[in-house]
Parts: sequence; C-alpha cells; structure tokens
Amino acid sequence: MARKRASEFPPEVLELFDGYVHNTVSRRDFLERAAKYAIGGLTALAMLESLSPNYAWADQVSKTDPRLATEYVDFRSPKGTDKMRGYLARPAKAKGKLPGVLVIHENRGLNPYIEDVARRVALEGYIAFAPDALASVGGYPGDEDKAKELFAKLDANKRSEDMVAGAELLKARKDVTAKIGVVGFCYGGGVCNLLASRLPWLAAAVPFYGTGVTADETKAIKAALQMHFAETDERVNAAWPDYKAALDANHIRYEAFSYAGTQHGFHNDTTPRYDEAAAKLAWTRTLAFFKKYLH
Repeated sequence: MARKRASEFPPEVLELFDGYVHNTVSRRDFLERAAKYAIGGLTALAMLESLSPNYAWADQVSKTDPRLATEYVDFRSPKGTDKMRGYLARPAKAKGKLPGVLVIHENRGLNPYIEDVARRVALEGYIAFAPDALASVGGYPGDEDKAKELFAKLDANKRSEDMVAGAELLKARKDVTAKIGVVGFCYGGGVCNLLASRLPWLAAAVPFYGTGVTADETKAIKAALQMHFAETDERVNAAWPDYKAALDANHIRYEAFSYAGTQHGFHNDTTPRYDEAAAKLAWTRTLAFFKKYLH
C-alpha cells in the first residue's frame, strides 16, 4: 500500500483517528462517524486502514545491520509488573563505556517502529534500551488494535514503575557511563517528563508530543529537557501552557519546538501522519541535544 499524506484526509477524520488511537473513539464509532467524509473509493474502512501503521516502512536501520549488536533483555520490575523485557541495541564494535539512552514507545508497546528508533540511536554511539510495557501480557502482539487494548488494561502506576526499572537497568550496565538520557513518543513522551521528575541522575529527556507532570513534580526535575510538539494536537498542546509555567517558575533547563502543519505522531514514519521534514529536523535537534548533555 502506498503511503498517503495526512493532508489527503479531512481534518475531522484525522481528529477521529487520534481519538481512536488513544481509546476515546471506538473502532465502530470511527467507522460510523468517518463515513460522512468518504469520497470516491476511499471508504471509512479504507481511511482507517490507510491511517494505521504499516511497519514495512519502519526499517530505516535494518534489524541485521552489521554495525549493531541487538538482543532482547529480560529484567525485573519489583514495584511494577515484576517480569519485564526490552530491546537493547549497541554499536557492535564499541570499546569502553558509552552513554545510555532509554527509548519509550507509544501506547501500543514495543512495535517495529520503536525498535527501529532504538537502532537509530545506537548507530549514533549510544547504548539504547527500549522496554516493552506489554511484556507482562505477552509483549507487543503484532496487531495494533489488540496492542492498544492490552495497553489500556495495564495498571498505570505499575506501568510507570516498569519504565523506571528499565531506566535503572540501563544505568546499572557496566558498559554504560553515568550519562543517561531518554527519548519517547506520545505515551513515551509523557514518560520522559515523568522520569525527569523521578530520577535525579537523568541527564537529558526528549519528549515528543508528551504530556507534562504536575507543578509539584516539576520542582524535582534536574535533567535538561527538549520538547517537540505538533501544531495540530489539541489534546497534548492544551496542557503545555501550565507545564511551561511550572518549568519557568522552577528555572528548569528546557527548549521547546512546535512544527507547523504537523499532526500528533509526526515522527512515526509508518503512518500518513509522518512529516518527513519535521521528523528529520526534530531528530537532528534530538541528537545534538544528546551530544551536548550526554558527553
């Protein structure tokens, strides 16, 4: 299936799809409400299928790239769901210790897109680790509807503790320096802000379209923050002014960027919401930020 652009869909359909992805609109409701915007041969079902991820597009870095060593790592999360798993990627010929970067997925678990992001990070000279919040229920199931259904049923507090445990695993590795960063998308963006408030040793956090933490939690942030927002993302952007005020009040180091003409999820190159120019610019900024704070 050829990749469509977000601009090829009515704005109302994109808004419905965002609700569908975040479990505020059911599949049935999406199909019923999107039907009024169907044009030509593009039915409501066809729009849903076109907007959904196609992971054949995910591999910017091959799973078998000889420059990398990758593996799945089991770990414990005693305050969370106990038995966890994640994807580790590192330079194959690395000598000595390297900085670490935690990579946090969206609300569908450790899918191929996030594994690819971890490989992209590792190619830049980092030990990248991407924990899977769905590990306790069998891991990412390969089906997006099932994945977000499983994710929504997880205990939110335990899920957060699982991400903390993933960061602590990375910090404890003997091949990782004391400099640890985190990058995350959507749910993972929110986790970036959470970890920044929970882990005083975290050096840098880069949330993509992620919600912030409370004003009281903001006071504990020690990490430098770089935030990326989509222009059209009402749900996330509505909370930004309060978070910005708390960051300013507490003199937290941060920078924030908004990308014109983009939708929530613009970095995810497996869906029509992907915006190549914005994604590349945001990623260039991310890597420069990590280079500044993790070296």
